[in-house]
Amino acid sequence: MNNLAVILQQHKTKNYIIMLDTIIFDLDGTLLDTLDDLANSVNYALRTHQLKERSIKDIRRFLGNGIRYLMTNAVDNAVTGDDFETVFQTFRTHYVAHCLDTTRPYPGIMQLLETLKSKQIKMAIVSNKLDPAVQELAERFFKGYIDSAVGESKTVRRKPNPDAVLKAMHDLGTTADHAIYVGDSEVDLETAKNAGLPCALVTWGFRDEDFLRSLPLQRDTHFINQPAELLKLV
Repeated sequence: MNNLAVILQQHKTKNYIIMLDTIIFDLDGTLLDTLDDLANSVNYALRTHQLKERSIKDIRRFLGNGIRYLMTNAVDNAVTGDDFETVFQTFRTHYVAHCLDTTRPYPGIMQLLETLKSKQIKMAIVSNKLDPAVQELAERFFKGYIDSAVGESKTVRRKPNPDAVLKAMHDLGTTADHAIYVGDSEVDLETAKNAGLPCALVTWGFRDEDFLRSLPLQRDTHFINQPAELLKLV
């Protein structure tokens, strides 16, 4: 049994009491504002292949389940099969070249991380981006603050599966009774639930607050309107 399988088995058998010293962050829409770069690459691919371009509002709604889900929704069945793969590869190539044109941490994020570090809070990132991209972004923007960064790989399934969260907790030497998950979407809420963690949903990301409050919330769900408000939970 590999390490992740052991963690999953332990996860199923525990009852949790919350004593927080660990925060596990989603990346896009929570720590990093990646919307404009993603939208520019989506519309570049659509435009290149004579497909209808999408509004920022549409693209924002499609985010949260990885880039293949994003592009599948963006083309809206206008192309399928090999033709879709061609569009998808055009998007990927453009995004690799332009993914840092405007991407930045949201206002207040770096101050939050600095304060959390001073309080000796352990911090991790989990994302549905491929793992090499997650490592690169964590190193570029959050070096010295983030202790573990986990993306999708052959051994880590995409969220809302709990694999990335459980691996991050393993990397940090912590357990669910000491951690909270912070994200911006229904995928993040479900991920927290599947990992057995309380969830803080931020309202500055890829989903509107009204939409987030309409979700089937678990008991330990919090809403965060400004990054500094997270400090009240640790």
